[in-house]
Amino acid sequence: MSKLIKTVAVLGFTVTLAACGGNADDEVVIVDPIVVDPVSPKF
Repeated sequence: MSKLIKTVAVLGFTVTLAACGGNADDEVVIVDPIVVDPVSPKF
């Protein structure tokens, strides 16, 4: 039973790495910084 769990875990990790690693070079994501305006506690 332990071998089965290890095999499934390694297989899942390999599939995830192959799926995510292949597309990493194709897309460039630029994240704009979020600027929060200061809010005074007085109304």
